[in-house]
Amino acid sequence: MARQGTRLLPLLLLLGGCSGASILRPGGPIGANNRAILLDSLAIMLAIVVPTMFATLVFVWWFRAGNGKARYRPDFVYSGRIELIVWSIPLLTILFLSGLIWIGSHALDPARPLAEKTPPLEVQVVSLDWKWLFVYPAQGIATLNGAVVPAGVPIRFRLTSASVMNSFFVPRLGSQIYTMNGMATTLHLRADQPGSYYGQSAHFSGDGFSDMNFRLQAVPVAEFTRWVSRVKAAGGLLDAPAYRVLARQSQHEPPKHWGAVQPGLFDMVVAQHLPPAPGPEQGRDDQPQISPGTAE
Repeated sequence: MARQGTRLLPLLLLLGGCSGASILRPGGPIGANNRAILLDSLAIMLAIVVPTMFATLVFVWWFRAGNGKARYRPDFVYSGRIELIVWSIPLLTILFLSGLIWIGSHALDPARPLAEKTPPLEVQVVSLDWKWLFVYPAQGIATLNGAVVPAGVPIRFRLTSASVMNSFFVPRLGSQIYTMNGMATTLHLRADQPGSYYGQSAHFSGDGFSDMNFRLQAVPVAEFTRWVSRVKAAGGLLDAPAYRVLARQSQHEPPKHWGAVQPGLFDMVVAQHLPPAPGPEQGRDDQPQISPGTAE
């Protein structure tokens, strides 16, 4: 037993390292509601799984060869009572799960603003190959592979893709959402407490997908204001020419920031006034190149 425990120790340590991004440790209201739906669904399904497993053991024990009290009925064909039990329990399970999903899908609609009086902070997100660009239109700054938001303040994310379809997901805050070229999606989240929240790409998008992650830092409101001032003071301009360079495929890009952003840059990406990147396969050296934005 001790030897087996030693073998399992590395696996337990590996799983423990994932706890910082666990959806079971929510950091905001959307994540908490997602966890509630997950646990409620588990309880509903266990209501049929556990009795079924218990009944299986009971039947095996009762109808064993050595039990003379068990009735052997080889001509048994039909029982209305058994049919009622066999069909009603799964139907009730499906009914409860459907109701839970129906209510949750409307209450947690990503485009639905959080019911708060505090105005949301808008953050525009562009998924690139293979990195994340965050633009703060009201503050006039931008960051790469990392974002800072004020804790306790609703965040309104507007998301698009500069290339292939991707998926934006901060597990502890909840509700992943897809990013698609030529359109913008909306996601409302909030981080209740200051902290570092792991974010990732949750949809395969090419060679650099596995390392396409970021850190979303939630800080007090006063600290967020000071951070914006520091980024502005550091300088740097993200305009259309700089964006075209940034949109080229690259991996393992360190976090960066720009103290000024060309107004309307995100909308230019959505409207494809800035041509979309060719995509993972088209961008490889061994693949033929096509003009950006040209459809077959």
